[in-house]
Amino acid sequence: MSTPYENATSGVAARDEITKLLRRFGCDSIGFMDDFEKYELLLAFRHRGRQMQLRASAKGWAALYLKEHPYSYRIKRSEKAHREAALAQGQIAINSILRDWVKGQIMAIETGILSFEAVFMHADQ
Repeated sequence: MSTPYENATSGVAARDEITKLLRRFGCDSIGFMDDFEKYELLLAFRHRGRQMQLRASAKGWAALYLKEHPYSYRIKRSEKAHREAALAQGQIAINSILRDWVKGQIMAIETGILSFEAVFMHADQ
């Protein structure tokens, strides 16, 4: 079975799309920060004077990948290298996951399904 986003190749395109989505939504300040020690991505933005932050962890994605693709003697690298490769791919995948999440949340706000507060106000904590 394949893990969602396991074939993602670059976080750059996903970040560019997130920026376009948030700019179109009215955000006037947008930034990304990679925490390579914690394997996290931080997306920070300002919308109508409100600062928001979203954190995404590559560790969660890597855990799912390793559950679906456990290490075995057939893999041509060490178990440690297998885990490290999963984390590295997770750092790429979380950009696409975050892009899709932001796109869905903005669509929910724009169509009146959810309010801005319901979607983002918990995100800055």
